[in-house]
Amino acid sequence: MQLLPKQPTTKAAADTFTGDAWVDMIVRGEHPSRIRAALVRFAPGARNAWHAHAVGQTVHVTEGVGRIQSRGGRIVEKHPGDTVVTPAGEWHWHGAAPDRFMTHLAMWEAPAGAGPETEWGEQVTDEEYAAEGGERPR
Repeated sequence: MQLLPKQPTTKAAADTFTGDAWVDMIVRGEHPSRIRAALVRFAPGARNAWHAHAVGQTVHVTEGVGRIQSRGGRIVEKHPGDTVVTPAGEWHWHGAAPDRFMTHLAMWEAPAGAGPETEWGEQVTDEEYAAEGGERPR
């Protein structure tokens, strides 16, 4: 067993996030573990850029109201207790609602072989972010 020291909170990078967001990295598993987990806090309207994870990603909302969208899909509104699973290679973005903070636990794995954990694309435009269709998960 190993008690990991708490890492400092970092401001999310402007090249992969729009608006203000902060990341608390919880764990970056060492071989053979490939687990990654981070607590991400988004200010109202903040969101990350389009991206895809080599092995997929799961986000679990802990507080606030957020949005998540897969490329070509509808924007889904997410609330505390909602868990959203994005499969490997699926392009998506997530962030806070325009008028609410949102915090979620993001979990993903590093790929077993070589290659990036996350591939980043372009920023989500204001038009994409404001699109109609905020459905609730079932």
